[in-house]
Amino acid sequence: MDLSANPDSPLSGGGNGGGSSSSITSSLSVASGGTPQSPSRYEAQKRRDWNTFGQYLRNHRPPLSLAQCSGAHVLEFLRYLDQFGKTKVHASACPFFGHPSPPAPCPCPLRQAWGSLDALVGRLRAAYEENGGSPESNPFAARAVRLYLREVREHQARARGVSYEKKKRKKPQQLAGDSSSGSFHGNQHQPPPGPPPAAGC
Repeated sequence: MDLSANPDSPLSGGGNGGGSSSSITSSLSVASGGTPQSPSRYEAQKRRDWNTFGQYLRNHRPPLSLAQCSGAHVLEFLRYLDQFGKTKVHASACPFFGHPSPPAPCPCPLRQAWGSLDALVGRLRAAYEENGGSPESNPFAARAVRLYLREVREHQARARGVSYEKKKRKKPQQLAGDSSSGSFHGNQHQPPPGPPPAAGC
């Protein structure tokens, strides 16, 4: 499924050549049969996201081409996806607001999780440029989109009582005596060399 609703768009030539979503699905199925050029899971998901956004643009009233797409349209798309979300986001008036493990159900709405939206925007940003879009005009990299994702992250962290802070990676421990690292700490505890053996009589 070609992302551009306008065949004259400068971005329409780098996509799928106007093919249908069924042809893409079948090609992915063939590729998954063990051929060397089978797409990775990331690439396959990126293709599906690309097609979904293209369908959204075509169903927009009025229909939009990629050349007309802006950060505001990306925000509309992200909010549209909330209806398919599976993450409970508690309202401020909910007694379970900020509770990471609510003991009972509540009527609060389901939303797309921040992590899912953040990964989606990253894939679509890459797909836009892979299909001929300019990084300078990439609507998925717009400041409004970045601010929206930040607001969603902060709101969901408060509402769900969870933290989205990135965990610091633990540095691999170096073996004592590993001279290849050039680390002072790896060699400071080595015993001094013993005295030379006494000469025989």
